[in-house]
Amino acid sequence: QVQLVESGGGLVQAGGSLRLSCAASGRTFSSYAMGWFRQAPGKEREFVAAITWSGGSTYYAVSGKGRFTISRDNAKNTVDLQMNSLKPEDTAVYYCAANLGGLRTTPAYYDYWGQGTQVTVSS
Repeated sequence: QVQLVESGGGLVQAGGSLRLSCAASGRTFSSYAMGWFRQAPGKEREFVAAITWSGGSTYYAVSGKGRFTISRDNAKNTVDLQMNSLKPEDTAVYYCAANLGGLRTTPAYYDYWGQGTQVTVSS
């Protein structure tokens, strides 16, 4: 079992940066591919980025490509999302999630979820 706790959200002006972090508990963290998702009010949860268990491969949604970077440190049981050039449309609750299958973009494939961290980008 994996427990996930996100941190690093907050209020930032458009064009600014935030770094989200997800801390995982459990000895099997390095077995899991990890993903970041977001959900804005009234909208479905959407994929943001994913990284394989080794960190060797990553995948990004079009919305974040070139602006967001996902990374992980298996020694520290953490996965981060560096977000640059933020836009008001990036405002959402951001969740990290774990799955055993790989670079999945569909929430249903993920087994474990954090509680989320709010990101608000002002114009």
